[in-house]
Amino acid sequence: MGTAALLLALGAATLHAVWNLLLRGTRDTEATTAVAVVTFVFVLAPFAAATWDVDTAAWKYIVPSGALELVYVALLAAAYRRFELSLVYPIARGLAPVATLVLAIVLVSARPSGAEIAGVIVVAAGVLLVRGARGGRGAALGLAIAGVIGGYTLIDRYGIRHAGAFSYALLIMLGPALVYPPVVGARRVRAAVSPTTVLVGVLSAGAYLLVLLALRRASAPAVSAVRETGVVIAAALSAVVLRERVGLVRLAGAVLVAAGIALLAFG
Repeated sequence: MGTAALLLALGAATLHAVWNLLLRGTRDTEATTAVAVVTFVFVLAPFAAATWDVDTAAWKYIVPSGALELVYVALLAAAYRRFELSLVYPIARGLAPVATLVLAIVLVSARPSGAEIAGVIVVAAGVLLVRGARGGRGAALGLAIAGVIGGYTLIDRYGIRHAGAFSYALLIMLGPALVYPPVVGARRVRAAVSPTTVLVGVLSAGAYLLVLLALRRASAPAVSAVRETGVVIAAALSAVVLRERVGLVRLAGAVLVAAGIALLAFG
């Protein structure tokens, strides 16, 4: 991986961790999420319009992926309303590639390599450390979020072949942007509009764009592995900014999760 691709992937990891940090630190995480998904669509729209490319075959992937994205934003907002970033984020992001691999084995008869199996074991060990003795429902929500991420990631692997990246992402997020804010409530969403909540959406879109730029310069496994350093970044930031109690065991677990994801990526 070249220096430019490495810096872009690290930038994407940092932006992803930061927007999750900002979301967790808001008073109303559901309303903030509603503002963020709408902002994401507005930020992405000009890029999608300039490079519009959608085949008819893409819709059979866009619809289920968009539905899972809606579930994802709802679960993430609910998780951050009640549980710590340093608990939810490493489990959700760390187990997502594992969930994708398991679904690929079950649904499309994929055959995992030795490195992928080792990666699953390392991620599982890291997640156990992150969870600790008091993981409980927060860990369960993180696991559910990971399953949803794994589901839409598997779908997107095939859907992206039938559409441009910006067009595909816009259409996927359009559903959540239209459905989720009314569910949260117009009054709560209006009250949540602020520079911080808009920034969550901007950083989310920015992280996505940086990943696309990195993928132009390096392989997908390499970019994925570097990107998931966000697990460690989020754990560190949650301790410094949110004053969460992130002990050495949980931090070590986050590092193990990142290492396991690297094994999965290069497997």
